[in-house]
Amino acid sequence: MTTELFDYIVVGAGSAGAVLAGRLSEDPAAKVLLLEAGPKDSSFWIHLPIGYGKTMWDKKINWCFHTDPDPNMNGRQIYWPRGKTLGGSSSINGLIYIRGQREDYDHWANLGLKGWSYEECLPYFIKSERNQRGPSQYHGGDGPLSVSDIGDKNPIIEAFIAGAAENGIPRTNDFNGAQQEGAGYYQLTTWKGWRWSTAKGYLKPARGRANLRIETDAQATSVVMDGKRAVGVRYRQGGVDKVAKTQGEVLLSAGAIQSPQLLQLSGIGPAPLLQKHGIPVVHDLPGVGENLQDHLQIRMIFEMNQRTTNDDLNSLFGQAKLGMQWFFKRSGPLAVGINQGGCFMKALPEEAKTPDIQFHVAALSADMAGAKVHDFSGMTMSVCQLRPESRGHIRIKSADPFQPPEMQPNYLSTDLDRRTNVAALKAVRAISGSKAMRGLVKREVKPGIDTQDDAALLEFCRNNGATIFHPTGTCQMGLDPAQGAVLDERLRVHGIAGLRVIDCSSMPTLVSGNTNAPAVMMAEKAVDMIREDARRR
Repeated sequence: MTTELFDYIVVGAGSAGAVLAGRLSEDPAAKVLLLEAGPKDSSFWIHLPIGYGKTMWDKKINWCFHTDPDPNMNGRQIYWPRGKTLGGSSSINGLIYIRGQREDYDHWANLGLKGWSYEECLPYFIKSERNQRGPSQYHGGDGPLSVSDIGDKNPIIEAFIAGAAENGIPRTNDFNGAQQEGAGYYQLTTWKGWRWSTAKGYLKPARGRANLRIETDAQATSVVMDGKRAVGVRYRQGGVDKVAKTQGEVLLSAGAIQSPQLLQLSGIGPAPLLQKHGIPVVHDLPGVGENLQDHLQIRMIFEMNQRTTNDDLNSLFGQAKLGMQWFFKRSGPLAVGINQGGCFMKALPEEAKTPDIQFHVAALSADMAGAKVHDFSGMTMSVCQLRPESRGHIRIKSADPFQPPEMQPNYLSTDLDRRTNVAALKAVRAISGSKAMRGLVKREVKPGIDTQDDAALLEFCRNNGATIFHPTGTCQMGLDPAQGAVLDERLRVHGIAGLRVIDCSSMPTLVSGNTNAPAVMMAEKAVDMIREDARRR
């Protein structure tokens, strides 16, 4: 019996993996296998933009991870949802299309990572994008990833933007243009009232190709190694252990939690950790699983003097109204998700050269994403520090591939991070107390006006902070493995042939904003690298 050989095996069909499989299979000579641990993206709640309130807790399409107790968060375990379906987290995320700052990518280039400056990354952002506004210097008009404006202006979001202007933050109509700083409406990965995941943008057009095989409910358990070359992937599907072989490359796109976990399970990682769990060391690579970074979200809740989406969601008539608005017009709150407005500004202007915090503003309120909305007319202003100094780790707890690894974010572990988060809460209060918002805001519900001094605000952050779903950095690009680098500038694992990691774990530092668009960009760029390297062989 002969074993079927693939040119490329892609592990994970998320924001990056779906792009890789879709693009690489455009070459009819390239035989591509895509392995996804979750099911097909058939749930209606995936495709309805506001549906991520439902998918946030659905274990069929969401890994529903929890971190280990974080000592800096008073020992709390933080809920970490991650996509487990075609499209991965792009099928369950908050839809916000943000690329980050020019300086993020120039910083990568300054670390010695050739090809990763903003000017070198911009063409791949443009290539990936179909923007409702059409092509321009900064945007694409015919790419696979659809991006839309929020059509209906909301009076609460308008008041927030005006309040930001009172505090010296200009209005902007494009966070992804010449500069990020400003307040305005987000663009979303939606199209005509539907979510636009990477599965819809990149896999749907590719599904009929004879050279692309997509296997769902197929969880990778390790990379098959021949010495220091990757030659396949072990996976479990329907309770059966299987092996797929490649004559080309294995491309890990399992995300910042599971890509390092798979490397460690395959004998690639810190030797003491592998030995502790009885895994033969194939390659001692100390940085695998280290350098974990994430955006910590702090939610401030306000009761308002006018109706918000809370009121509609808390009544049968209101629910029916929202449903009819979406059904007949593909518009309204159901078509745009939860967060509509945003702001990028400097919380510590004397220290930050570029915006160091981001707002997510919603005309509804709940204690956390996906939770039941409050029984009052509420709004949420959440803030996150864009470039945290805190570093955590991902480490296997055993040789069992089905046991989640240790996830230690180590939030708020540096002085800068603590001061920035406290300053961010004060920035929220400055905007909520502005002339533009004063008449709309009835009271501050969380943390409440009794929480005033810096120590009390920091304690509120420790007790209430949550992920905004952007873990990165655990297989970082870099020049020197002795300094923690896992990948070279072409996303190849140091010391291992035929193996790359292409997802948010590859980032050496966290970008200043939401991570879906950067993950798509990195995959688009990786495809060119993969093809160039194949031609050289």
